[in-house]
Amino acid sequence: MISFSSLDIIVILLFFLVLLTIGFVTSRKTKNDSEDYLLSNRKMGLFLFVLVSVSTWYGGIIGVGEFTYRYGLVSWFTQGFPYYLFALLFAIFFAKKIREASLFTIPDKLGEVYGKQVSLTSAVIVFILVSPAPYLLMTANLISMVFDTSILISLIISFVLSGSYLIKGGFRSNIYADAFQFFVMFAGFIIILVVSFLSFGGFDFIKQNLPETHLSITGGTSPAFIIVWFLIALWTFADPGFHQRAYAAKSGTIARNGILISIMFFALFDFLTTSTGLYAKAVLPELSQPMMAYPLFAEKVLGSGLKGIFYAAMFATIISTLNSFLFLSATTIGRDFIFRVKRNSNEENIKSYTIIGIIISGIISIIIAYLIPSVVEIWYTIGSLFIPGIIMPVISAYYPRLRISSKLIIAEIVFTVSISMMWFNFRKSLSGVLSEIEPMIIGLFVAVLIHTFGLLRKSVSLNKR
Repeated sequence: MISFSSLDIIVILLFFLVLLTIGFVTSRKTKNDSEDYLLSNRKMGLFLFVLVSVSTWYGGIIGVGEFTYRYGLVSWFTQGFPYYLFALLFAIFFAKKIREASLFTIPDKLGEVYGKQVSLTSAVIVFILVSPAPYLLMTANLISMVFDTSILISLIISFVLSGSYLIKGGFRSNIYADAFQFFVMFAGFIIILVVSFLSFGGFDFIKQNLPETHLSITGGTSPAFIIVWFLIALWTFADPGFHQRAYAAKSGTIARNGILISIMFFALFDFLTTSTGLYAKAVLPELSQPMMAYPLFAEKVLGSGLKGIFYAAMFATIISTLNSFLFLSATTIGRDFIFRVKRNSNEENIKSYTIIGIIISGIISIIIAYLIPSVVEIWYTIGSLFIPGIIMPVISAYYPRLRISSKLIIAEIVFTVSISMMWFNFRKSLSGVLSEIEPMIIGLFVAVLIHTFGLLRKSVSLNKR
């Protein structure tokens, strides 16, 4: 049973108040033109770039706690390390190219290279991938836990907390709200780790009270399990958030260096969250709900007030991702759909289109989160089915040698997603090794096959000239 003192509630409410205040105060400087509203006039410096990149990277904090509690260090090896690797490659090979393109979104770039049809097709995939529904659900679950509200009311409150200031302030409000939440999330997890160390001891305590597999980076899992999670990390190359921040940076150098510095903070925060999860398993070894590892561990070790700070940290970790995904989703609706489809549209209409997008995205996310009350299920379904369809098109858009015809790119996106969906449903009727092949592996295989065919055909065509 989790209880909250009056001081805990005050701390959490104070966090919400400061968050909203920062969001609305910074919104006063936002102008109506598209560059300012969508990308804060492309003037984001290195300091803010790092704070925003790190804070928006960790929306699934409840899932991290569950994963670490269940499997130990393999959580870091699958949810942390591969992302450092691909973020490093993104910084080296893409950050400067994206900033130099001076566009707004991934569909913008694909439209520039492959045409309007590819742009619209990719926009559908991007919209699904940046769905804020999982983060809205996690925020709502925490609100329901703390304030004993119904899940529907909690979902609506979550939307207001993350979306209200975006309507007026756009990306600028998003930046400063996330910068504030960076410090809150680190403070909360530093506090619980320090208290854990002082209360129970260091590594010797953890080693003596954990299953041996929990301290193995593979956790006794199969190579296929590890490979799938590494493949999912390929999402980094097509992450609309990474592209958005690269577009918004003052320069390509800031975009590149900002990601490189962010990787160090990724590793630091992963150390804090993974260590906390290991302590939770060592101290509370028989939890019937591993998803509650962090909240129940906080109940065990933190006193009044400190527990409020830790919950504020969990809220900050989730909301910083929620508001970013909500704005990305709204940008996709406003710029990549309405702006491109509606006749007589111009750049001056982008802000109003994006505001419509915020409202539409919020309503859709509330419905999804209410009907599918499982974060893991939403994540798994979206990631497995849609990531493979967008990876190769995005990479090829920035590297001309990898480009293929527009018709084949559309075929690649559509067929990859369609076959992934078919396998997702079909494999349930299979048994043995085939039933263990993830839809994402099938999707990536199809994408690479189609893209390779396109490259070979282009090579033959060039040789004939």
